[in-house]
Amino acid sequence: MKPSPFSPGVAAGRLDDGAYADNFSDLHPAMDPHEALVAADRCYFCHDAPCITACPTEIDIPLFIRQIATGTPDAAAKTILGQNIMGGMCARVCPTETLCEEACVRELAEGKPVKIGQLQRYATDHLQEKGIHPFIRADATGKTVAVVGAGPAGLSCAHRLAMLGHDVTVYDARPKPGGLNEYGIAAYKTPEGFAQAEVDWLLQIGGITIKHSTALGADVTLDQLASDFDAVFLGMGLGGVNALALEGNDKDGVLNAVDFIADLRQAPDMGDLPVGRDVVVIGGGMTAVDAAVQSKLLGALNVTLAYRRGRDRMNASVFEQDLAASKGVRIMTHAVPRAIHGNGAVREIEFEYFNDDMTGTGETVRIPADQILRAIGQTLDGDALPDLEGGKIAVTGAGRTTMDGVWAGGDCAAGGDDLTVTAVAEGRDAAMDIHASLMG
Repeated sequence: MKPSPFSPGVAAGRLDDGAYADNFSDLHPAMDPHEALVAADRCYFCHDAPCITACPTEIDIPLFIRQIATGTPDAAAKTILGQNIMGGMCARVCPTETLCEEACVRELAEGKPVKIGQLQRYATDHLQEKGIHPFIRADATGKTVAVVGAGPAGLSCAHRLAMLGHDVTVYDARPKPGGLNEYGIAAYKTPEGFAQAEVDWLLQIGGITIKHSTALGADVTLDQLASDFDAVFLGMGLGGVNALALEGNDKDGVLNAVDFIADLRQAPDMGDLPVGRDVVVIGGGMTAVDAAVQSKLLGALNVTLAYRRGRDRMNASVFEQDLAASKGVRIMTHAVPRAIHGNGAVREIEFEYFNDDMTGTGETVRIPADQILRAIGQTLDGDALPDLEGGKIAVTGAGRTTMDGVWAGGDCAAGGDDLTVTAVAEGRDAAMDIHASLMG
């Protein structure tokens, strides 16, 4: 093991080299053709399919499954991608168990839904592995659009606008495109560089230029973009992290979970990423689960996920909670952090137990910790933005903001549910509204 200079209990290389590859292998291995046909055969091909309504991008699920069943997976992929250009990523990271599969008639009747997510991956992978882009760009309109953020919302918007014939310039603060898909999702959900491969495939439509390491506010202003382009779409996500107002919050070993996940996703060798022996993750969402599970997979001995409410109030799905438990993560509920103890570096974290009505019981407990990961939500960064609502950009209709010629979607916009698939839908719908506005 290689000790970390930041905290005595934090070290890199806790596992043998081969263990990292095993631990971070594909969470849901791809179906082979026979498995896909068997899974597709279970679909009832409902006329008014509830799974379509449950999908934020409204993919015609019975149609694409029928296309798989009849041996035309590339046609199935086009059905999917016509509604959701990032259907390959969404097939990997969507909480299908609470969306389309929860609404599946087979789930309601038998408790065993059609494997919609895995079938979607089978179809989209089949097409993208061939390098085929099934859409053709329309004749140039002469209109230009600026997109801020190369994440799911921004790229979805950019692709649809480019397909309609507009010239799109995407500005992104990071050195690589992909946004959340590249920097914020657990490595075992998107192994083997899939996020970048999907972006490269998406850009085959043409008409899209990406300017990296260019942040809104620091490098370019919204007023400047609104002046230089015919329309602007804001899809930069949430760049800030909620503060943890806690005694000892500044000690060595206290990190933001989003930074921990991003470092892991970008690490050339996972064995080089330091992880604690006793890790505590504070939060109850998908980011908290991703950080906790990956800490365990990196070799942490004890990992505790602490949430202030009950498990039924966690934003992470039951599937994600069960995944964490299956990997050895202890889920501690009704626990609110009160203080972080240690001499310079983290040694312990103190919690108070709370009731369901969020009143303290007065009972406290201390847990050993040499690394604490904060996953308590993110905030919108930026000045001179359109009007806000609840800390996010206020939008009406298909993403229209209070500034003329400026649209917004994804995590930075109010009203969404912070899912990749929802961000894709909002980017797509904003693009259609922008197109209608530009073309009169």
